[in-house]
Amino acid sequence: MPHEEPLPLWLVNVPRDQWPTECPDFLKELGEKDRRIIGTPDSEYKKLTWEEVKHLISINRVDLFHRVPSELRRYRQFTHRLVKEYGSIMEFMVGVRLHWERMSPKGRPFEYDDDITILYNDWPYGIDDKIKHLVIWTKFELEDDPGTGLSTPESHQQIDSYVQKTFGSRLKPENFAWFKNWKSLKSVHAVEHFHVMLYDPPKDFMEEITNNDVPMTAKFP
Repeated sequence: MPHEEPLPLWLVNVPRDQWPTECPDFLKELGEKDRRIIGTPDSEYKKLTWEEVKHLISINRVDLFHRVPSELRRYRQFTHRLVKEYGSIMEFMVGVRLHWERMSPKGRPFEYDDDITILYNDWPYGIDDKIKHLVIWTKFELEDDPGTGLSTPESHQQIDSYVQKTFGSRLKPENFAWFKNWKSLKSVHAVEHFHVMLYDPPKDFMEEITNNDVPMTAKFP
């Protein structure tokens, strides 16, 4: 059998009849991690189970959450377009996704619902399809320890209390978990947010909590 050269990363997971003649601009300046992921066939990617997701959160290894290779490719294409059309991802998030006319909070952290918006993660990680990934966006800051980049004990308690109140009344404790990305992992730095993962939540609850939100991955071609 003749040895087959591996495909260039920009052709991986793309139907042969849609192969570009050269590397698209949105894939030209990738870091090593993204190059490795996008160059991996989807067929070789294993989605994380709920137990694996909870374990990574419990040991604070959220850096090990990755998108399915073809989804990461679409995400890079999407954000490349956003920067061209809106100037920055933040401008798109605030104006189009969050519909916030002002960024300043009305009160203290979690004091007013108007300072909080719950949306689906537009480009979720490669996880079991029963797991729903939400992002809680806040107009108020959630304090981090400048030395570690992690939440301070007070901030951690504030988030946990909110999550328990919001999701604990409708879901079993073992069916939801939250985390806040390290500063170095955040894709949108200018708008405060943290993440909540839910395992097999009721459809009506998801519609209610997200105000019938639809993630961008379901809208982007």
